[in-house]
Amino acid sequence: METTGRLSTPRAQRVRRSRGARLVVVAVMLFLAGALIRLQVLHGADYARTARENRMRPLAIPAPRGTIYDRHGLVIAENVPGYQIQLMPAHPDTMAAQLARLRPVLGLTDADIARAQRKWQRQKHLPMVLLSDAPPLAVARLEEQLFRYPGVLVHEYAKRSYPAGAAVAHLIGYVSEISEAELARPEFAGYQQGQWIGKSGLEGQYERALGGQPGMRFLEVDAWGRIKRWLPESMGLPPVPGRDLQLSLDLDLQRYVAGIFPRGYNGAFVAIDPRTGGVLALYSHPSFDPNQFIGGISAEHYARLRDDPNKPLLDRAAGSRQPPASTWKLMVAAMALDLNAIRPEEIMPIPCTGGMWFGRYARCWGVHGYQDLMHGILNSCDVYFYQVGIRIGLKRFMDLGSRLGFQRRTGIDLPTEVRNEFPLGLDWFQKTYGYAPNENEVMTWSIGQGAVVMTPLKMAVLYALLARPDGVALMPRLAETDTPRVAFDMRISEANLNIMRMGLRRVVGPGGTAAQSRLENWDFMGKTGTAQACQGCALRDHAWFVGMAGPKGKHPEIVAAMFIEHGQHGYFPSGIVANAVNFYLNRKYGRPFDPYPTPRERYPRGLPVGPWVNTPVEDYVMTDTDEYPSMRPGAPRPGAGAKPAGSNRP
Repeated sequence: METTGRLSTPRAQRVRRSRGARLVVVAVMLFLAGALIRLQVLHGADYARTARENRMRPLAIPAPRGTIYDRHGLVIAENVPGYQIQLMPAHPDTMAAQLARLRPVLGLTDADIARAQRKWQRQKHLPMVLLSDAPPLAVARLEEQLFRYPGVLVHEYAKRSYPAGAAVAHLIGYVSEISEAELARPEFAGYQQGQWIGKSGLEGQYERALGGQPGMRFLEVDAWGRIKRWLPESMGLPPVPGRDLQLSLDLDLQRYVAGIFPRGYNGAFVAIDPRTGGVLALYSHPSFDPNQFIGGISAEHYARLRDDPNKPLLDRAAGSRQPPASTWKLMVAAMALDLNAIRPEEIMPIPCTGGMWFGRYARCWGVHGYQDLMHGILNSCDVYFYQVGIRIGLKRFMDLGSRLGFQRRTGIDLPTEVRNEFPLGLDWFQKTYGYAPNENEVMTWSIGQGAVVMTPLKMAVLYALLARPDGVALMPRLAETDTPRVAFDMRISEANLNIMRMGLRRVVGPGGTAAQSRLENWDFMGKTGTAQACQGCALRDHAWFVGMAGPKGKHPEIVAAMFIEHGQHGYFPSGIVANAVNFYLNRKYGRPFDPYPTPRERYPRGLPVGPWVNTPVEDYVMTDTDEYPSMRPGAPRPGAGAKPAGSNRP
């Protein structure tokens, strides 16, 4: 028994060990089988995708932005070939070595490299963008020896370009790369880092329409990140181009205004077609070149623009406001006529002797004697309009003006437009200016000073009320996308419109404040304005002129407002407005271009001037009301179906 026990013990041990080994083998096999099932069955698709991603690199393809055209089909914003230099993701040491080798070839600075690395840190799985808008010479140098730089990609794309440059900067805006702050905003939901967007102007206003949808292409790379080939386009997503945009703008007129704008002065020019509300020109001076923002403007250049005391980035046409001075007197007259506070033929009881008393002494710029409405406009007599304002009264002035919407924006399709300023009530005035207004405060408001502050765009729109036979002004639009809507409705009668136009014609006639800006071939009329730059300071006054013109015997077809900072007198911009409307109408009706159409330009050059210069102003009976559907018997007024905004009529 002892021998048998000694023999069986080793055998039993071997049996136990073999069983244990078999169990271990089975366990290992089961584990491996489970791993294989997990790898190939449960997570096979995930690992396959990871493998593909290791050899494929996605590359966003920007969508070509829509082209922007003027009213005649001239290009305002287009796409031209641009080049982007990208570096594929790799080991940090490898990328650093590549950057060092690329520096002399591409002319990279420390700031360029730091900016590229900072952006790349946000999305390391995407290529590092070294240059968004690479110079063609640098691209050519790189292409010649691209085989020396594995992982470097030269990507051609549709780059934005503005052929008119600074002439259209404030209205067209510019495009640039979307920022992190913008990515977090709801209006940019679906946008990606690195995508370019419209930052201001029409590019920003119509970003969704112009921008399109970016596409995606894939590159195949090896284990070292070297580019092997583009994968077929069918494996990616093609970009969806943006939609084109047609404007009411007249690009030739815009360029012409930019060319004749007086150098050394800051200001703005706006022109509108009163029949449609379409903006014909919108120029702010000084300007900047929006092409310099393409691909990202340097910090130094942007700082120069930002810190320039002349503020070239400021949109003075729609984004800056000033007291409108005597150009505002026509709106005061329209308010008084609406309230039946005056009659056009009525002579005010107090003659102009250089000023008048009403709780305080208020001066006039001249001595004009007794005045009616037409002569009050012709002579720009402050004393006449002081009395008009007093007739309206402080409270009625504020109530009617606020109901009419003098303080509102015009609604133009530009993001830079600011609100205008108008005294909305006693509480508003107290809160804004810190004191309660006296009754004689209305005298200051009646001549366009004090609490009345308007943009040049707003003044152009308000004068469109006087250019149309139905006394309404349409909302100004740059893009021809919407049905015209009423912006302001004062329902001025045709008889009262004729009286006010009689005064405006005489402003540019013999003896008027802009007599030397008269035009021979067109019915040109307007109003000068001289606004205090500041109370009691040594700065020169600002200059305004708002005018309108058209064929004789027809309603005006263009309304233009011009503002010149420290231009001293409205006579100054009146000649520029005359040149601009003459340029527009001559081209519209096929007349030869005359660079010196006004007496003020012909006399100094020794050019002949006809007897029309000194002939009395002729008043015309307008015959083109058929062009205005609202003037037809029984026809609804523009914007019918709801009470027009600001109307004080039932």
